Amino acid sequence: MSRIGKKPVTLPKGVKVTVNGAEAVVEGAKGTLLCPVPQGITLDIQADSINLIRANEEAQTRAFHGLTRALLQNAVTGVTEGWKKELDIVGVGYKAAIDGAKLRLDLGFSHPIFYDAPAGITIAVEKNTHVIVTGHDRQAVGQVAADIRKYRKPEPYKGKGVQYTGEVIRRKAGKTGK
Repeated sequence: MSRIGKKPVTLPKGVKVTVNGAEAVVEGAKGTLLCPVPQGITLDIQADSINLIRANEEAQTRAFHGLTRALLQNAVTGVTEGWKKELDIVGVGYKAAIDGAKLRLDLGFSHPIFYDAPAGITIAVEKNTHVIVTGHDRQAVGQVAADIRKYRKPEPYKGKGVQYTGEVIRRKAGKTGK
């Protein structure tokens, strides 16, 4: 049995889960999320927890068992607490600012980069070099943070660029003179 799949998903107060065909609808204080439920997995919804039951022992069903449980747990956490990714901008003259509803990034190019956040995602800037991406959908928060990082990935010689907070950049030695 899947170690992750057999653990129940605990439901905090204010979270409601319903099953509509092949997807589970998770509703909470921060919003509503849809979680796919693959064929062969059934949800046993109790008052304060959800147990996932698989129909057979095929490899694909066993893989979906743990995946579906993890996706449901992420959805429950998202609608109660939310998700957050933090980015640091490193480099002389590199900075970020909120310009209206867009994120403005100055990353050493001849032009500024403007980024529109999708619906449900909030971007905040602290001290011009620290960007915080928050939202209730874990996948969307991670994708927005990855898109922002993609504009200028950290380079290995000086470490300049956009990096996740706490990310370790492997540095290379530069040229050595005589």
